[in-house]
Amino acid sequence: MRTLSLVHDNVVRFRSARSPASSLRDQKSLMDAVYAAGSLPLQAEDRPAKVMASRLQVYGFVAIEEIQPDGTARRLRPSESIHASLNRPWRVSKPAWNQTRASLARSPWSPVVN
Repeated sequence: MRTLSLVHDNVVRFRSARSPASSLRDQKSLMDAVYAAGSLPLQAEDRPAKVMASRLQVYGFVAIEEIQPDGTARRLRPSESIHASLNRPWRVSKPAWNQTRASLARSPWSPVVN
């Protein structure tokens, strides 16, 4: 029997448009790092990490504070963090229980509590 070796010299492999890293895996890694350390600083220019953190904040998994020039921290609402300003660094931390509970109480899907 004769085996025929198919060698394609004219085939060029193009990389896929998707990056090799999964965004869901990256979000989980960021959340795991924040929960393990308690808080995590993000540099002002790190837009991908800020966008990922703001997605996690929308669902209540993390809290985001913007570090002001004088060193004080200002808590950002999810509507503010989505715009991911590159002017100031952020501190991403685990949300306090009362913050999570308050945000759930304002949710349109939360049950009415009398």
